[in-house]
Amino acid sequence: RLGTSVPDWPAFPDSTEALRRLSTRFKLIILSNVDKISFAGSNARLGVGFDRRITPEEVGSYKPAARNFEVLKEYADSQGLKVLHVAQSLFHDHVPAARAGFQGVWINRRHTRPGWGATPDPGVGVRPDWTFNSMAEFADAAAP
Repeated sequence: RLGTSVPDWPAFPDSTEALRRLSTRFKLIILSNVDKISFAGSNARLGVGFDRRITPEEVGSYKPAARNFEVLKEYADSQGLKVLHVAQSLFHDHVPAARAGFQGVWINRRHTRPGWGATPDPGVGVRPDWTFNSMAEFADAAAP
């Protein structure tokens, strides 16, 4: 049931407006851990167009697998793009993104709470290049 509930999950309250603002200055690429159909439900809630969607069906694996970040890098290189990887999960995103050579922005939504929440301990030290407590804070800095 959990897997089929993904299209019904609410977006974070600040995500739609932040992504809309960011899309005026940057290409938005999502490297997702959910299938195309589930992401379509999430994307409808966000109401924001992404320039590229990379899903597990395309890649054949789930993050934190290195292959996911290789596919992102291959796409970015083919388009002449530089990637700034923005994510919450240190384990699923920031550790493998750093290994792939991407700069990173950590959205530390749990900044007032201890622990890792729904994601595992990253198991290694990782230092994203920038940290913000919300997507709104990041958008304020990157796309005022």
